[in-house]
Amino acid sequence: MARPQMLKLPEVLSELDMSRAAFYRMRARGKAPKLIKLPNGQLRIRRADFDTWLSDCERAA
Repeated sequence: MARPQMLKLPEVLSELDMSRAAFYRMRARGKAPKLIKLPNGQLRIRRADFDTWLSDCERAA
C-alpha cells in the first residue's frame, strides 16, 4: 500500500503564494488545512487533506 503524499510547509506556501506569517494567522483562526507535527518537530500536510481544504475554500468563495 502506498504512503500518502506529505507536503512540506514551504511547498504549501508556494502553491498558495502566501507568506509563512499569513499562513500562521490563518491557522490561528482555525482556517488552515490540518497540519501533522512529526517527532522531529517538522510540519507536514497530507496532499489529500490540502486538496480537500482547497476545494472547500473554492466552494465557499
